[in-house]
Amino acid sequence: MCQEGGGSFPENFTFYSLTIDYIFFILLVINLDKNMNTSHYPISLSDIESRVSKKNSRKNRGKLLQFDFFEETKNNVKELVNEFGEKIFRIEGDIPEDIDINDGDRFLFISFDQSKFTHGIHKYPAKFFPELPRWLIKRYSKEGELILDPFSGSGTTNLEALLNSRDSVGIDVDPFSRFLAKVKVTPLSSKSLESAKNCLLETIIKYIPDKVNDEDIPEFPYRDNWFHKEIIYELSYIKKAINCLEFDENIKNFFRVCFSSIIRSVSNADNNCTRTVIRKKLKKIVKPSDALNQFSESILVNVPKAFEFSSICPSNVKVGFPSDSDARKIKYDDNTFDLALTSPPYVNAVDYPRTHQLEIFWLGFFSSSLNPLKKKHVGTESVSSLDYNKFHHTGFAEADNILSKIFKKDKRRAFIAYKYLMDMYKNLSEVYRVIKPNSRYIIVVGNNKIRGESFENWKYIMIMAKKVGFKIDLYFASEIIRHFIKVPREERINTDWIIVLQK
Repeated sequence: MCQEGGGSFPENFTFYSLTIDYIFFILLVINLDKNMNTSHYPISLSDIESRVSKKNSRKNRGKLLQFDFFEETKNNVKELVNEFGEKIFRIEGDIPEDIDINDGDRFLFISFDQSKFTHGIHKYPAKFFPELPRWLIKRYSKEGELILDPFSGSGTTNLEALLNSRDSVGIDVDPFSRFLAKVKVTPLSSKSLESAKNCLLETIIKYIPDKVNDEDIPEFPYRDNWFHKEIIYELSYIKKAINCLEFDENIKNFFRVCFSSIIRSVSNADNNCTRTVIRKKLKKIVKPSDALNQFSESILVNVPKAFEFSSICPSNVKVGFPSDSDARKIKYDDNTFDLALTSPPYVNAVDYPRTHQLEIFWLGFFSSSLNPLKKKHVGTESVSSLDYNKFHHTGFAEADNILSKIFKKDKRRAFIAYKYLMDMYKNLSEVYRVIKPNSRYIIVVGNNKIRGESFENWKYIMIMAKKVGFKIDLYFASEIIRHFIKVPREERINTDWIIVLQK
């Protein structure tokens, strides 16, 4: 049995020696699919470990350069002037807790912690960089207080709250997001994690397609278009290997996230698009053994991160991700939370269920159409023509003015934007209810263009917040470089607005 301390698959799950039965192994693969390329089988654990070691060496060199830079400057805050003559404060790494900020100030934040601890175990679009929620949590709350993120996504706010000794609640309508966030904030036994890792690696290098049965392979829409046949077998084998581990569910779920993290890259879909699409012009190449190799690399990279996180994780801090709440209907009592902090979806921007559809199918959250899930999301594009054939008023003049311009160009987009604003108004009302008097709700939100019209989201949210009863405590701009690079590249900068509301 595959259990804590060693083993592999169930007792009847035998493996062939690669040295003795290699020829028989090749015959099995050929029998599975005569067209299957077997040149990459079997995989080599030593080669995988070597690749991971080289990647870690490059990252460590980057950390040394970063350290030297700070030693030279003695200060991670610099004042710059951009091409428009605007003053910008450039901040490298952690944001000083007591920094002076005025309304309308502009900042350029450069993050070093995108992959620190469990923050980077899985890609997630448009997520917080950790330094921002860390700073806001320290600035506007105290240890032991309770933090709310009503659009928790991958759980960055909750992880930073945990590491800074604050209890927290993360709300998200997406089961995949809740699953990922919960894994990221769950400390694990180092001994169990190491044993499970070794067990999985032993199983992976003994891969034989014949060990995958029909019932092990999930059914979902267009599966055979998204994945080559040999990759379907490899992924099914990996999933079965994780399910057969005799460790607790927290350990299994960690490896399920490692598994999920490689699904897009071994599919036929574009790796770098927020929509899951196959681009023939991209000529993406996925080879037999890629899933096995990438999963092995993933666990070798992510297990040390889990070790590091678990070693510093406070033991008496609670984190919850309720499945029965919604950002528009928060099932908590009035005056419960000491601080709310979030980065809500952009209108007309990332379709999260579509982005993660392959991961959702492989993890078993859905096996058919994702439309019911899409309709639950704030900012959804799943709307009915019966709704968007007529113009809808929000009751806020500035927002209605821009919506009317969009409506003349695209009725559907105008309704999507209208619905988004109304959902955000509900969220503002709910958060106002559940936070304590004098507490703050901090929203990090970006603007975007809809059919060529500038949709200044932060302004509309501030107008609605005042209507709800909030007062505007502070607002400032954040031009964020989301990856560490020495010279900023214009295409990597997004301008967000941080709005600090007070009840």
